Amino acid sequence: MKRPRFGLQLLLVFAAVLVGYALVYEWIEHRRVVKGPWVVTCASESGVPVLTVNQSTLSIRNVRILFPGHGALSNATQTLEFSQARPWPYAVPFGRCVFMDTTFLPGTIALEMFGHEIQLLPRVLTIDKVERPWHSGETIELK
Repeated sequence: MKRPRFGLQLLLVFAAVLVGYALVYEWIEHRRVVKGPWVVTCASESGVPVLTVNQSTLSIRNVRILFPGHGALSNATQTLEFSQARPWPYAVPFGRCVFMDTTFLPGTIALEMFGHEIQLLPRVLTIDKVERPWHSGETIELK
């Protein structure tokens, strides 16, 4: 009776594990990014800094946060997509990003702007540690 070669068995097991790993990795990576990132636009309207928040998968559109009484540093509009992790804190227009978790998008983003803490969470928007439900098209003035 002949015994199968151990090397061939080892090669087949290795190939099966490699294919399984690749499939599981692709599935996890798809689940991680499928909902897309937070898209935040920093602009100035009549000299007033305005933050516009969008997240299409969660149906959050054009939530505007105005900072009256604070002059915008420039008239340039800048759009930020929080899709890739990076060391924080780091500077963003009108302030800085103090926390960022983009493990599974859209994730959690915390911004400090003009003395206010703004957290973008899939479930709720928090401003200065006060929860607010998301309402598309809403305009919020922070003094």
